[in-house]
Amino acid sequence: MIVRHGVMLVGPTGGGKTTVYTILSDTLDTLWQAGHGKHNPFYLPVKTYVLNPKSVTMGELYGEVNILTLEWRDGLMALSVRAACNDTSDDHKWIVSDGPVDALWIENMNTVLDDNKMLCLATANASN
Repeated sequence: MIVRHGVMLVGPTGGGKTTVYTILSDTLDTLWQAGHGKHNPFYLPVKTYVLNPKSVTMGELYGEVNILTLEWRDGLMALSVRAACNDTSDDHKWIVSDGPVDALWIENMNTVLDDNKMLCLATANASN
């Protein structure tokens, strides 16, 4: 995670993926609280923004235009990215998509996971 900004934990249901990232987050928090962050800048607290992309529609996930008012409404992913970007603390910010990977929602994450590090929305706005 020091080298890459995006990490995927892949495995079967009940295989321990959620447990792995939770233990890592808790460990980093514990190391920080014990004062080890003074000696190693990677031992910072972790703020997680967790969502299950398969439990909502694509519009609810990424955002959509209300057809009656023609106003854009951000989705959960956009709100999470903005919240993490607006947080000026040194803490690690993890946006966790905890659920089954599906081609419909993961495709929109390509620009987040590549070197662009940017979430492109249908409004032509981008968050990075």
